[in-house]
Amino acid sequence: MAVRTIRVYPDPILKQVAELIEEIDAGVVEVIQDLVDTMVDAGHSVGVAAPQIGISRRVVVVDVSQSKLGRDNNHGLLEMVNPEIIEKSGNKTMREGCMSVPDYTGNVDRAERIVVEFVDRTGRLRFVEASGFEAVAIQHEIDHLDGLLFLDRVSSLKTDLFRRKSK
Repeated sequence: MAVRTIRVYPDPILKQVAELIEEIDAGVVEVIQDLVDTMVDAGHSVGVAAPQIGISRRVVVVDVSQSKLGRDNNHGLLEMVNPEIIEKSGNKTMREGCMSVPDYTGNVDRAERIVVEFVDRTGRLRFVEASGFEAVAIQHEIDHLDGLLFLDRVSSLKTDLFRRKSK
C-alpha cells in the first residue's frame, strides 16, 4: 500500500487516546498494510502504531523476528486491532527508543510476560502470550494507542533518558 510519514513528538495526535475499531473493513486493512510497509521501510523498527502515522485508531503492528533481541523468541508479524493486555507478570527494564522521539532513548520498566487479546486483519479474535523483548515491544505500541510515549514511563529524566548518538 504505502509507506507513511512518522509523526514526531510534540505532534498532538501522539497524546490522544485512539478510537476503538468497530469492524474490520477495507480501510482498516489498508491502515494495517501501511503500518507494515512503514515499519519494514524504516529498516530498524520492530513496531508501529496507527497514531504514529496520523491515524487515531487502535491498530498496531509488531515484529521483533529480525531484531537480535527478539530473534529467538517471537510470534513473527503481529497485526493487532483493538489490542488489550489481559494478563501481565514479572518486570523488565530495557532501553527503549521510538521513531516518534528520534533524538532520545530511555530506560523503561515493563512487564516481562504478557497475554494480549486482539482481532487480526481477518476479524479473528486472537490471544498471544509474549515474553521478553516481544512483550516490551507490544506494550510500547499499545501505549501509543493510549496517548503515551516511552518518555511518560521513564522513571527519572535525569538518570534514565539518553540522547541518541548521531550517525
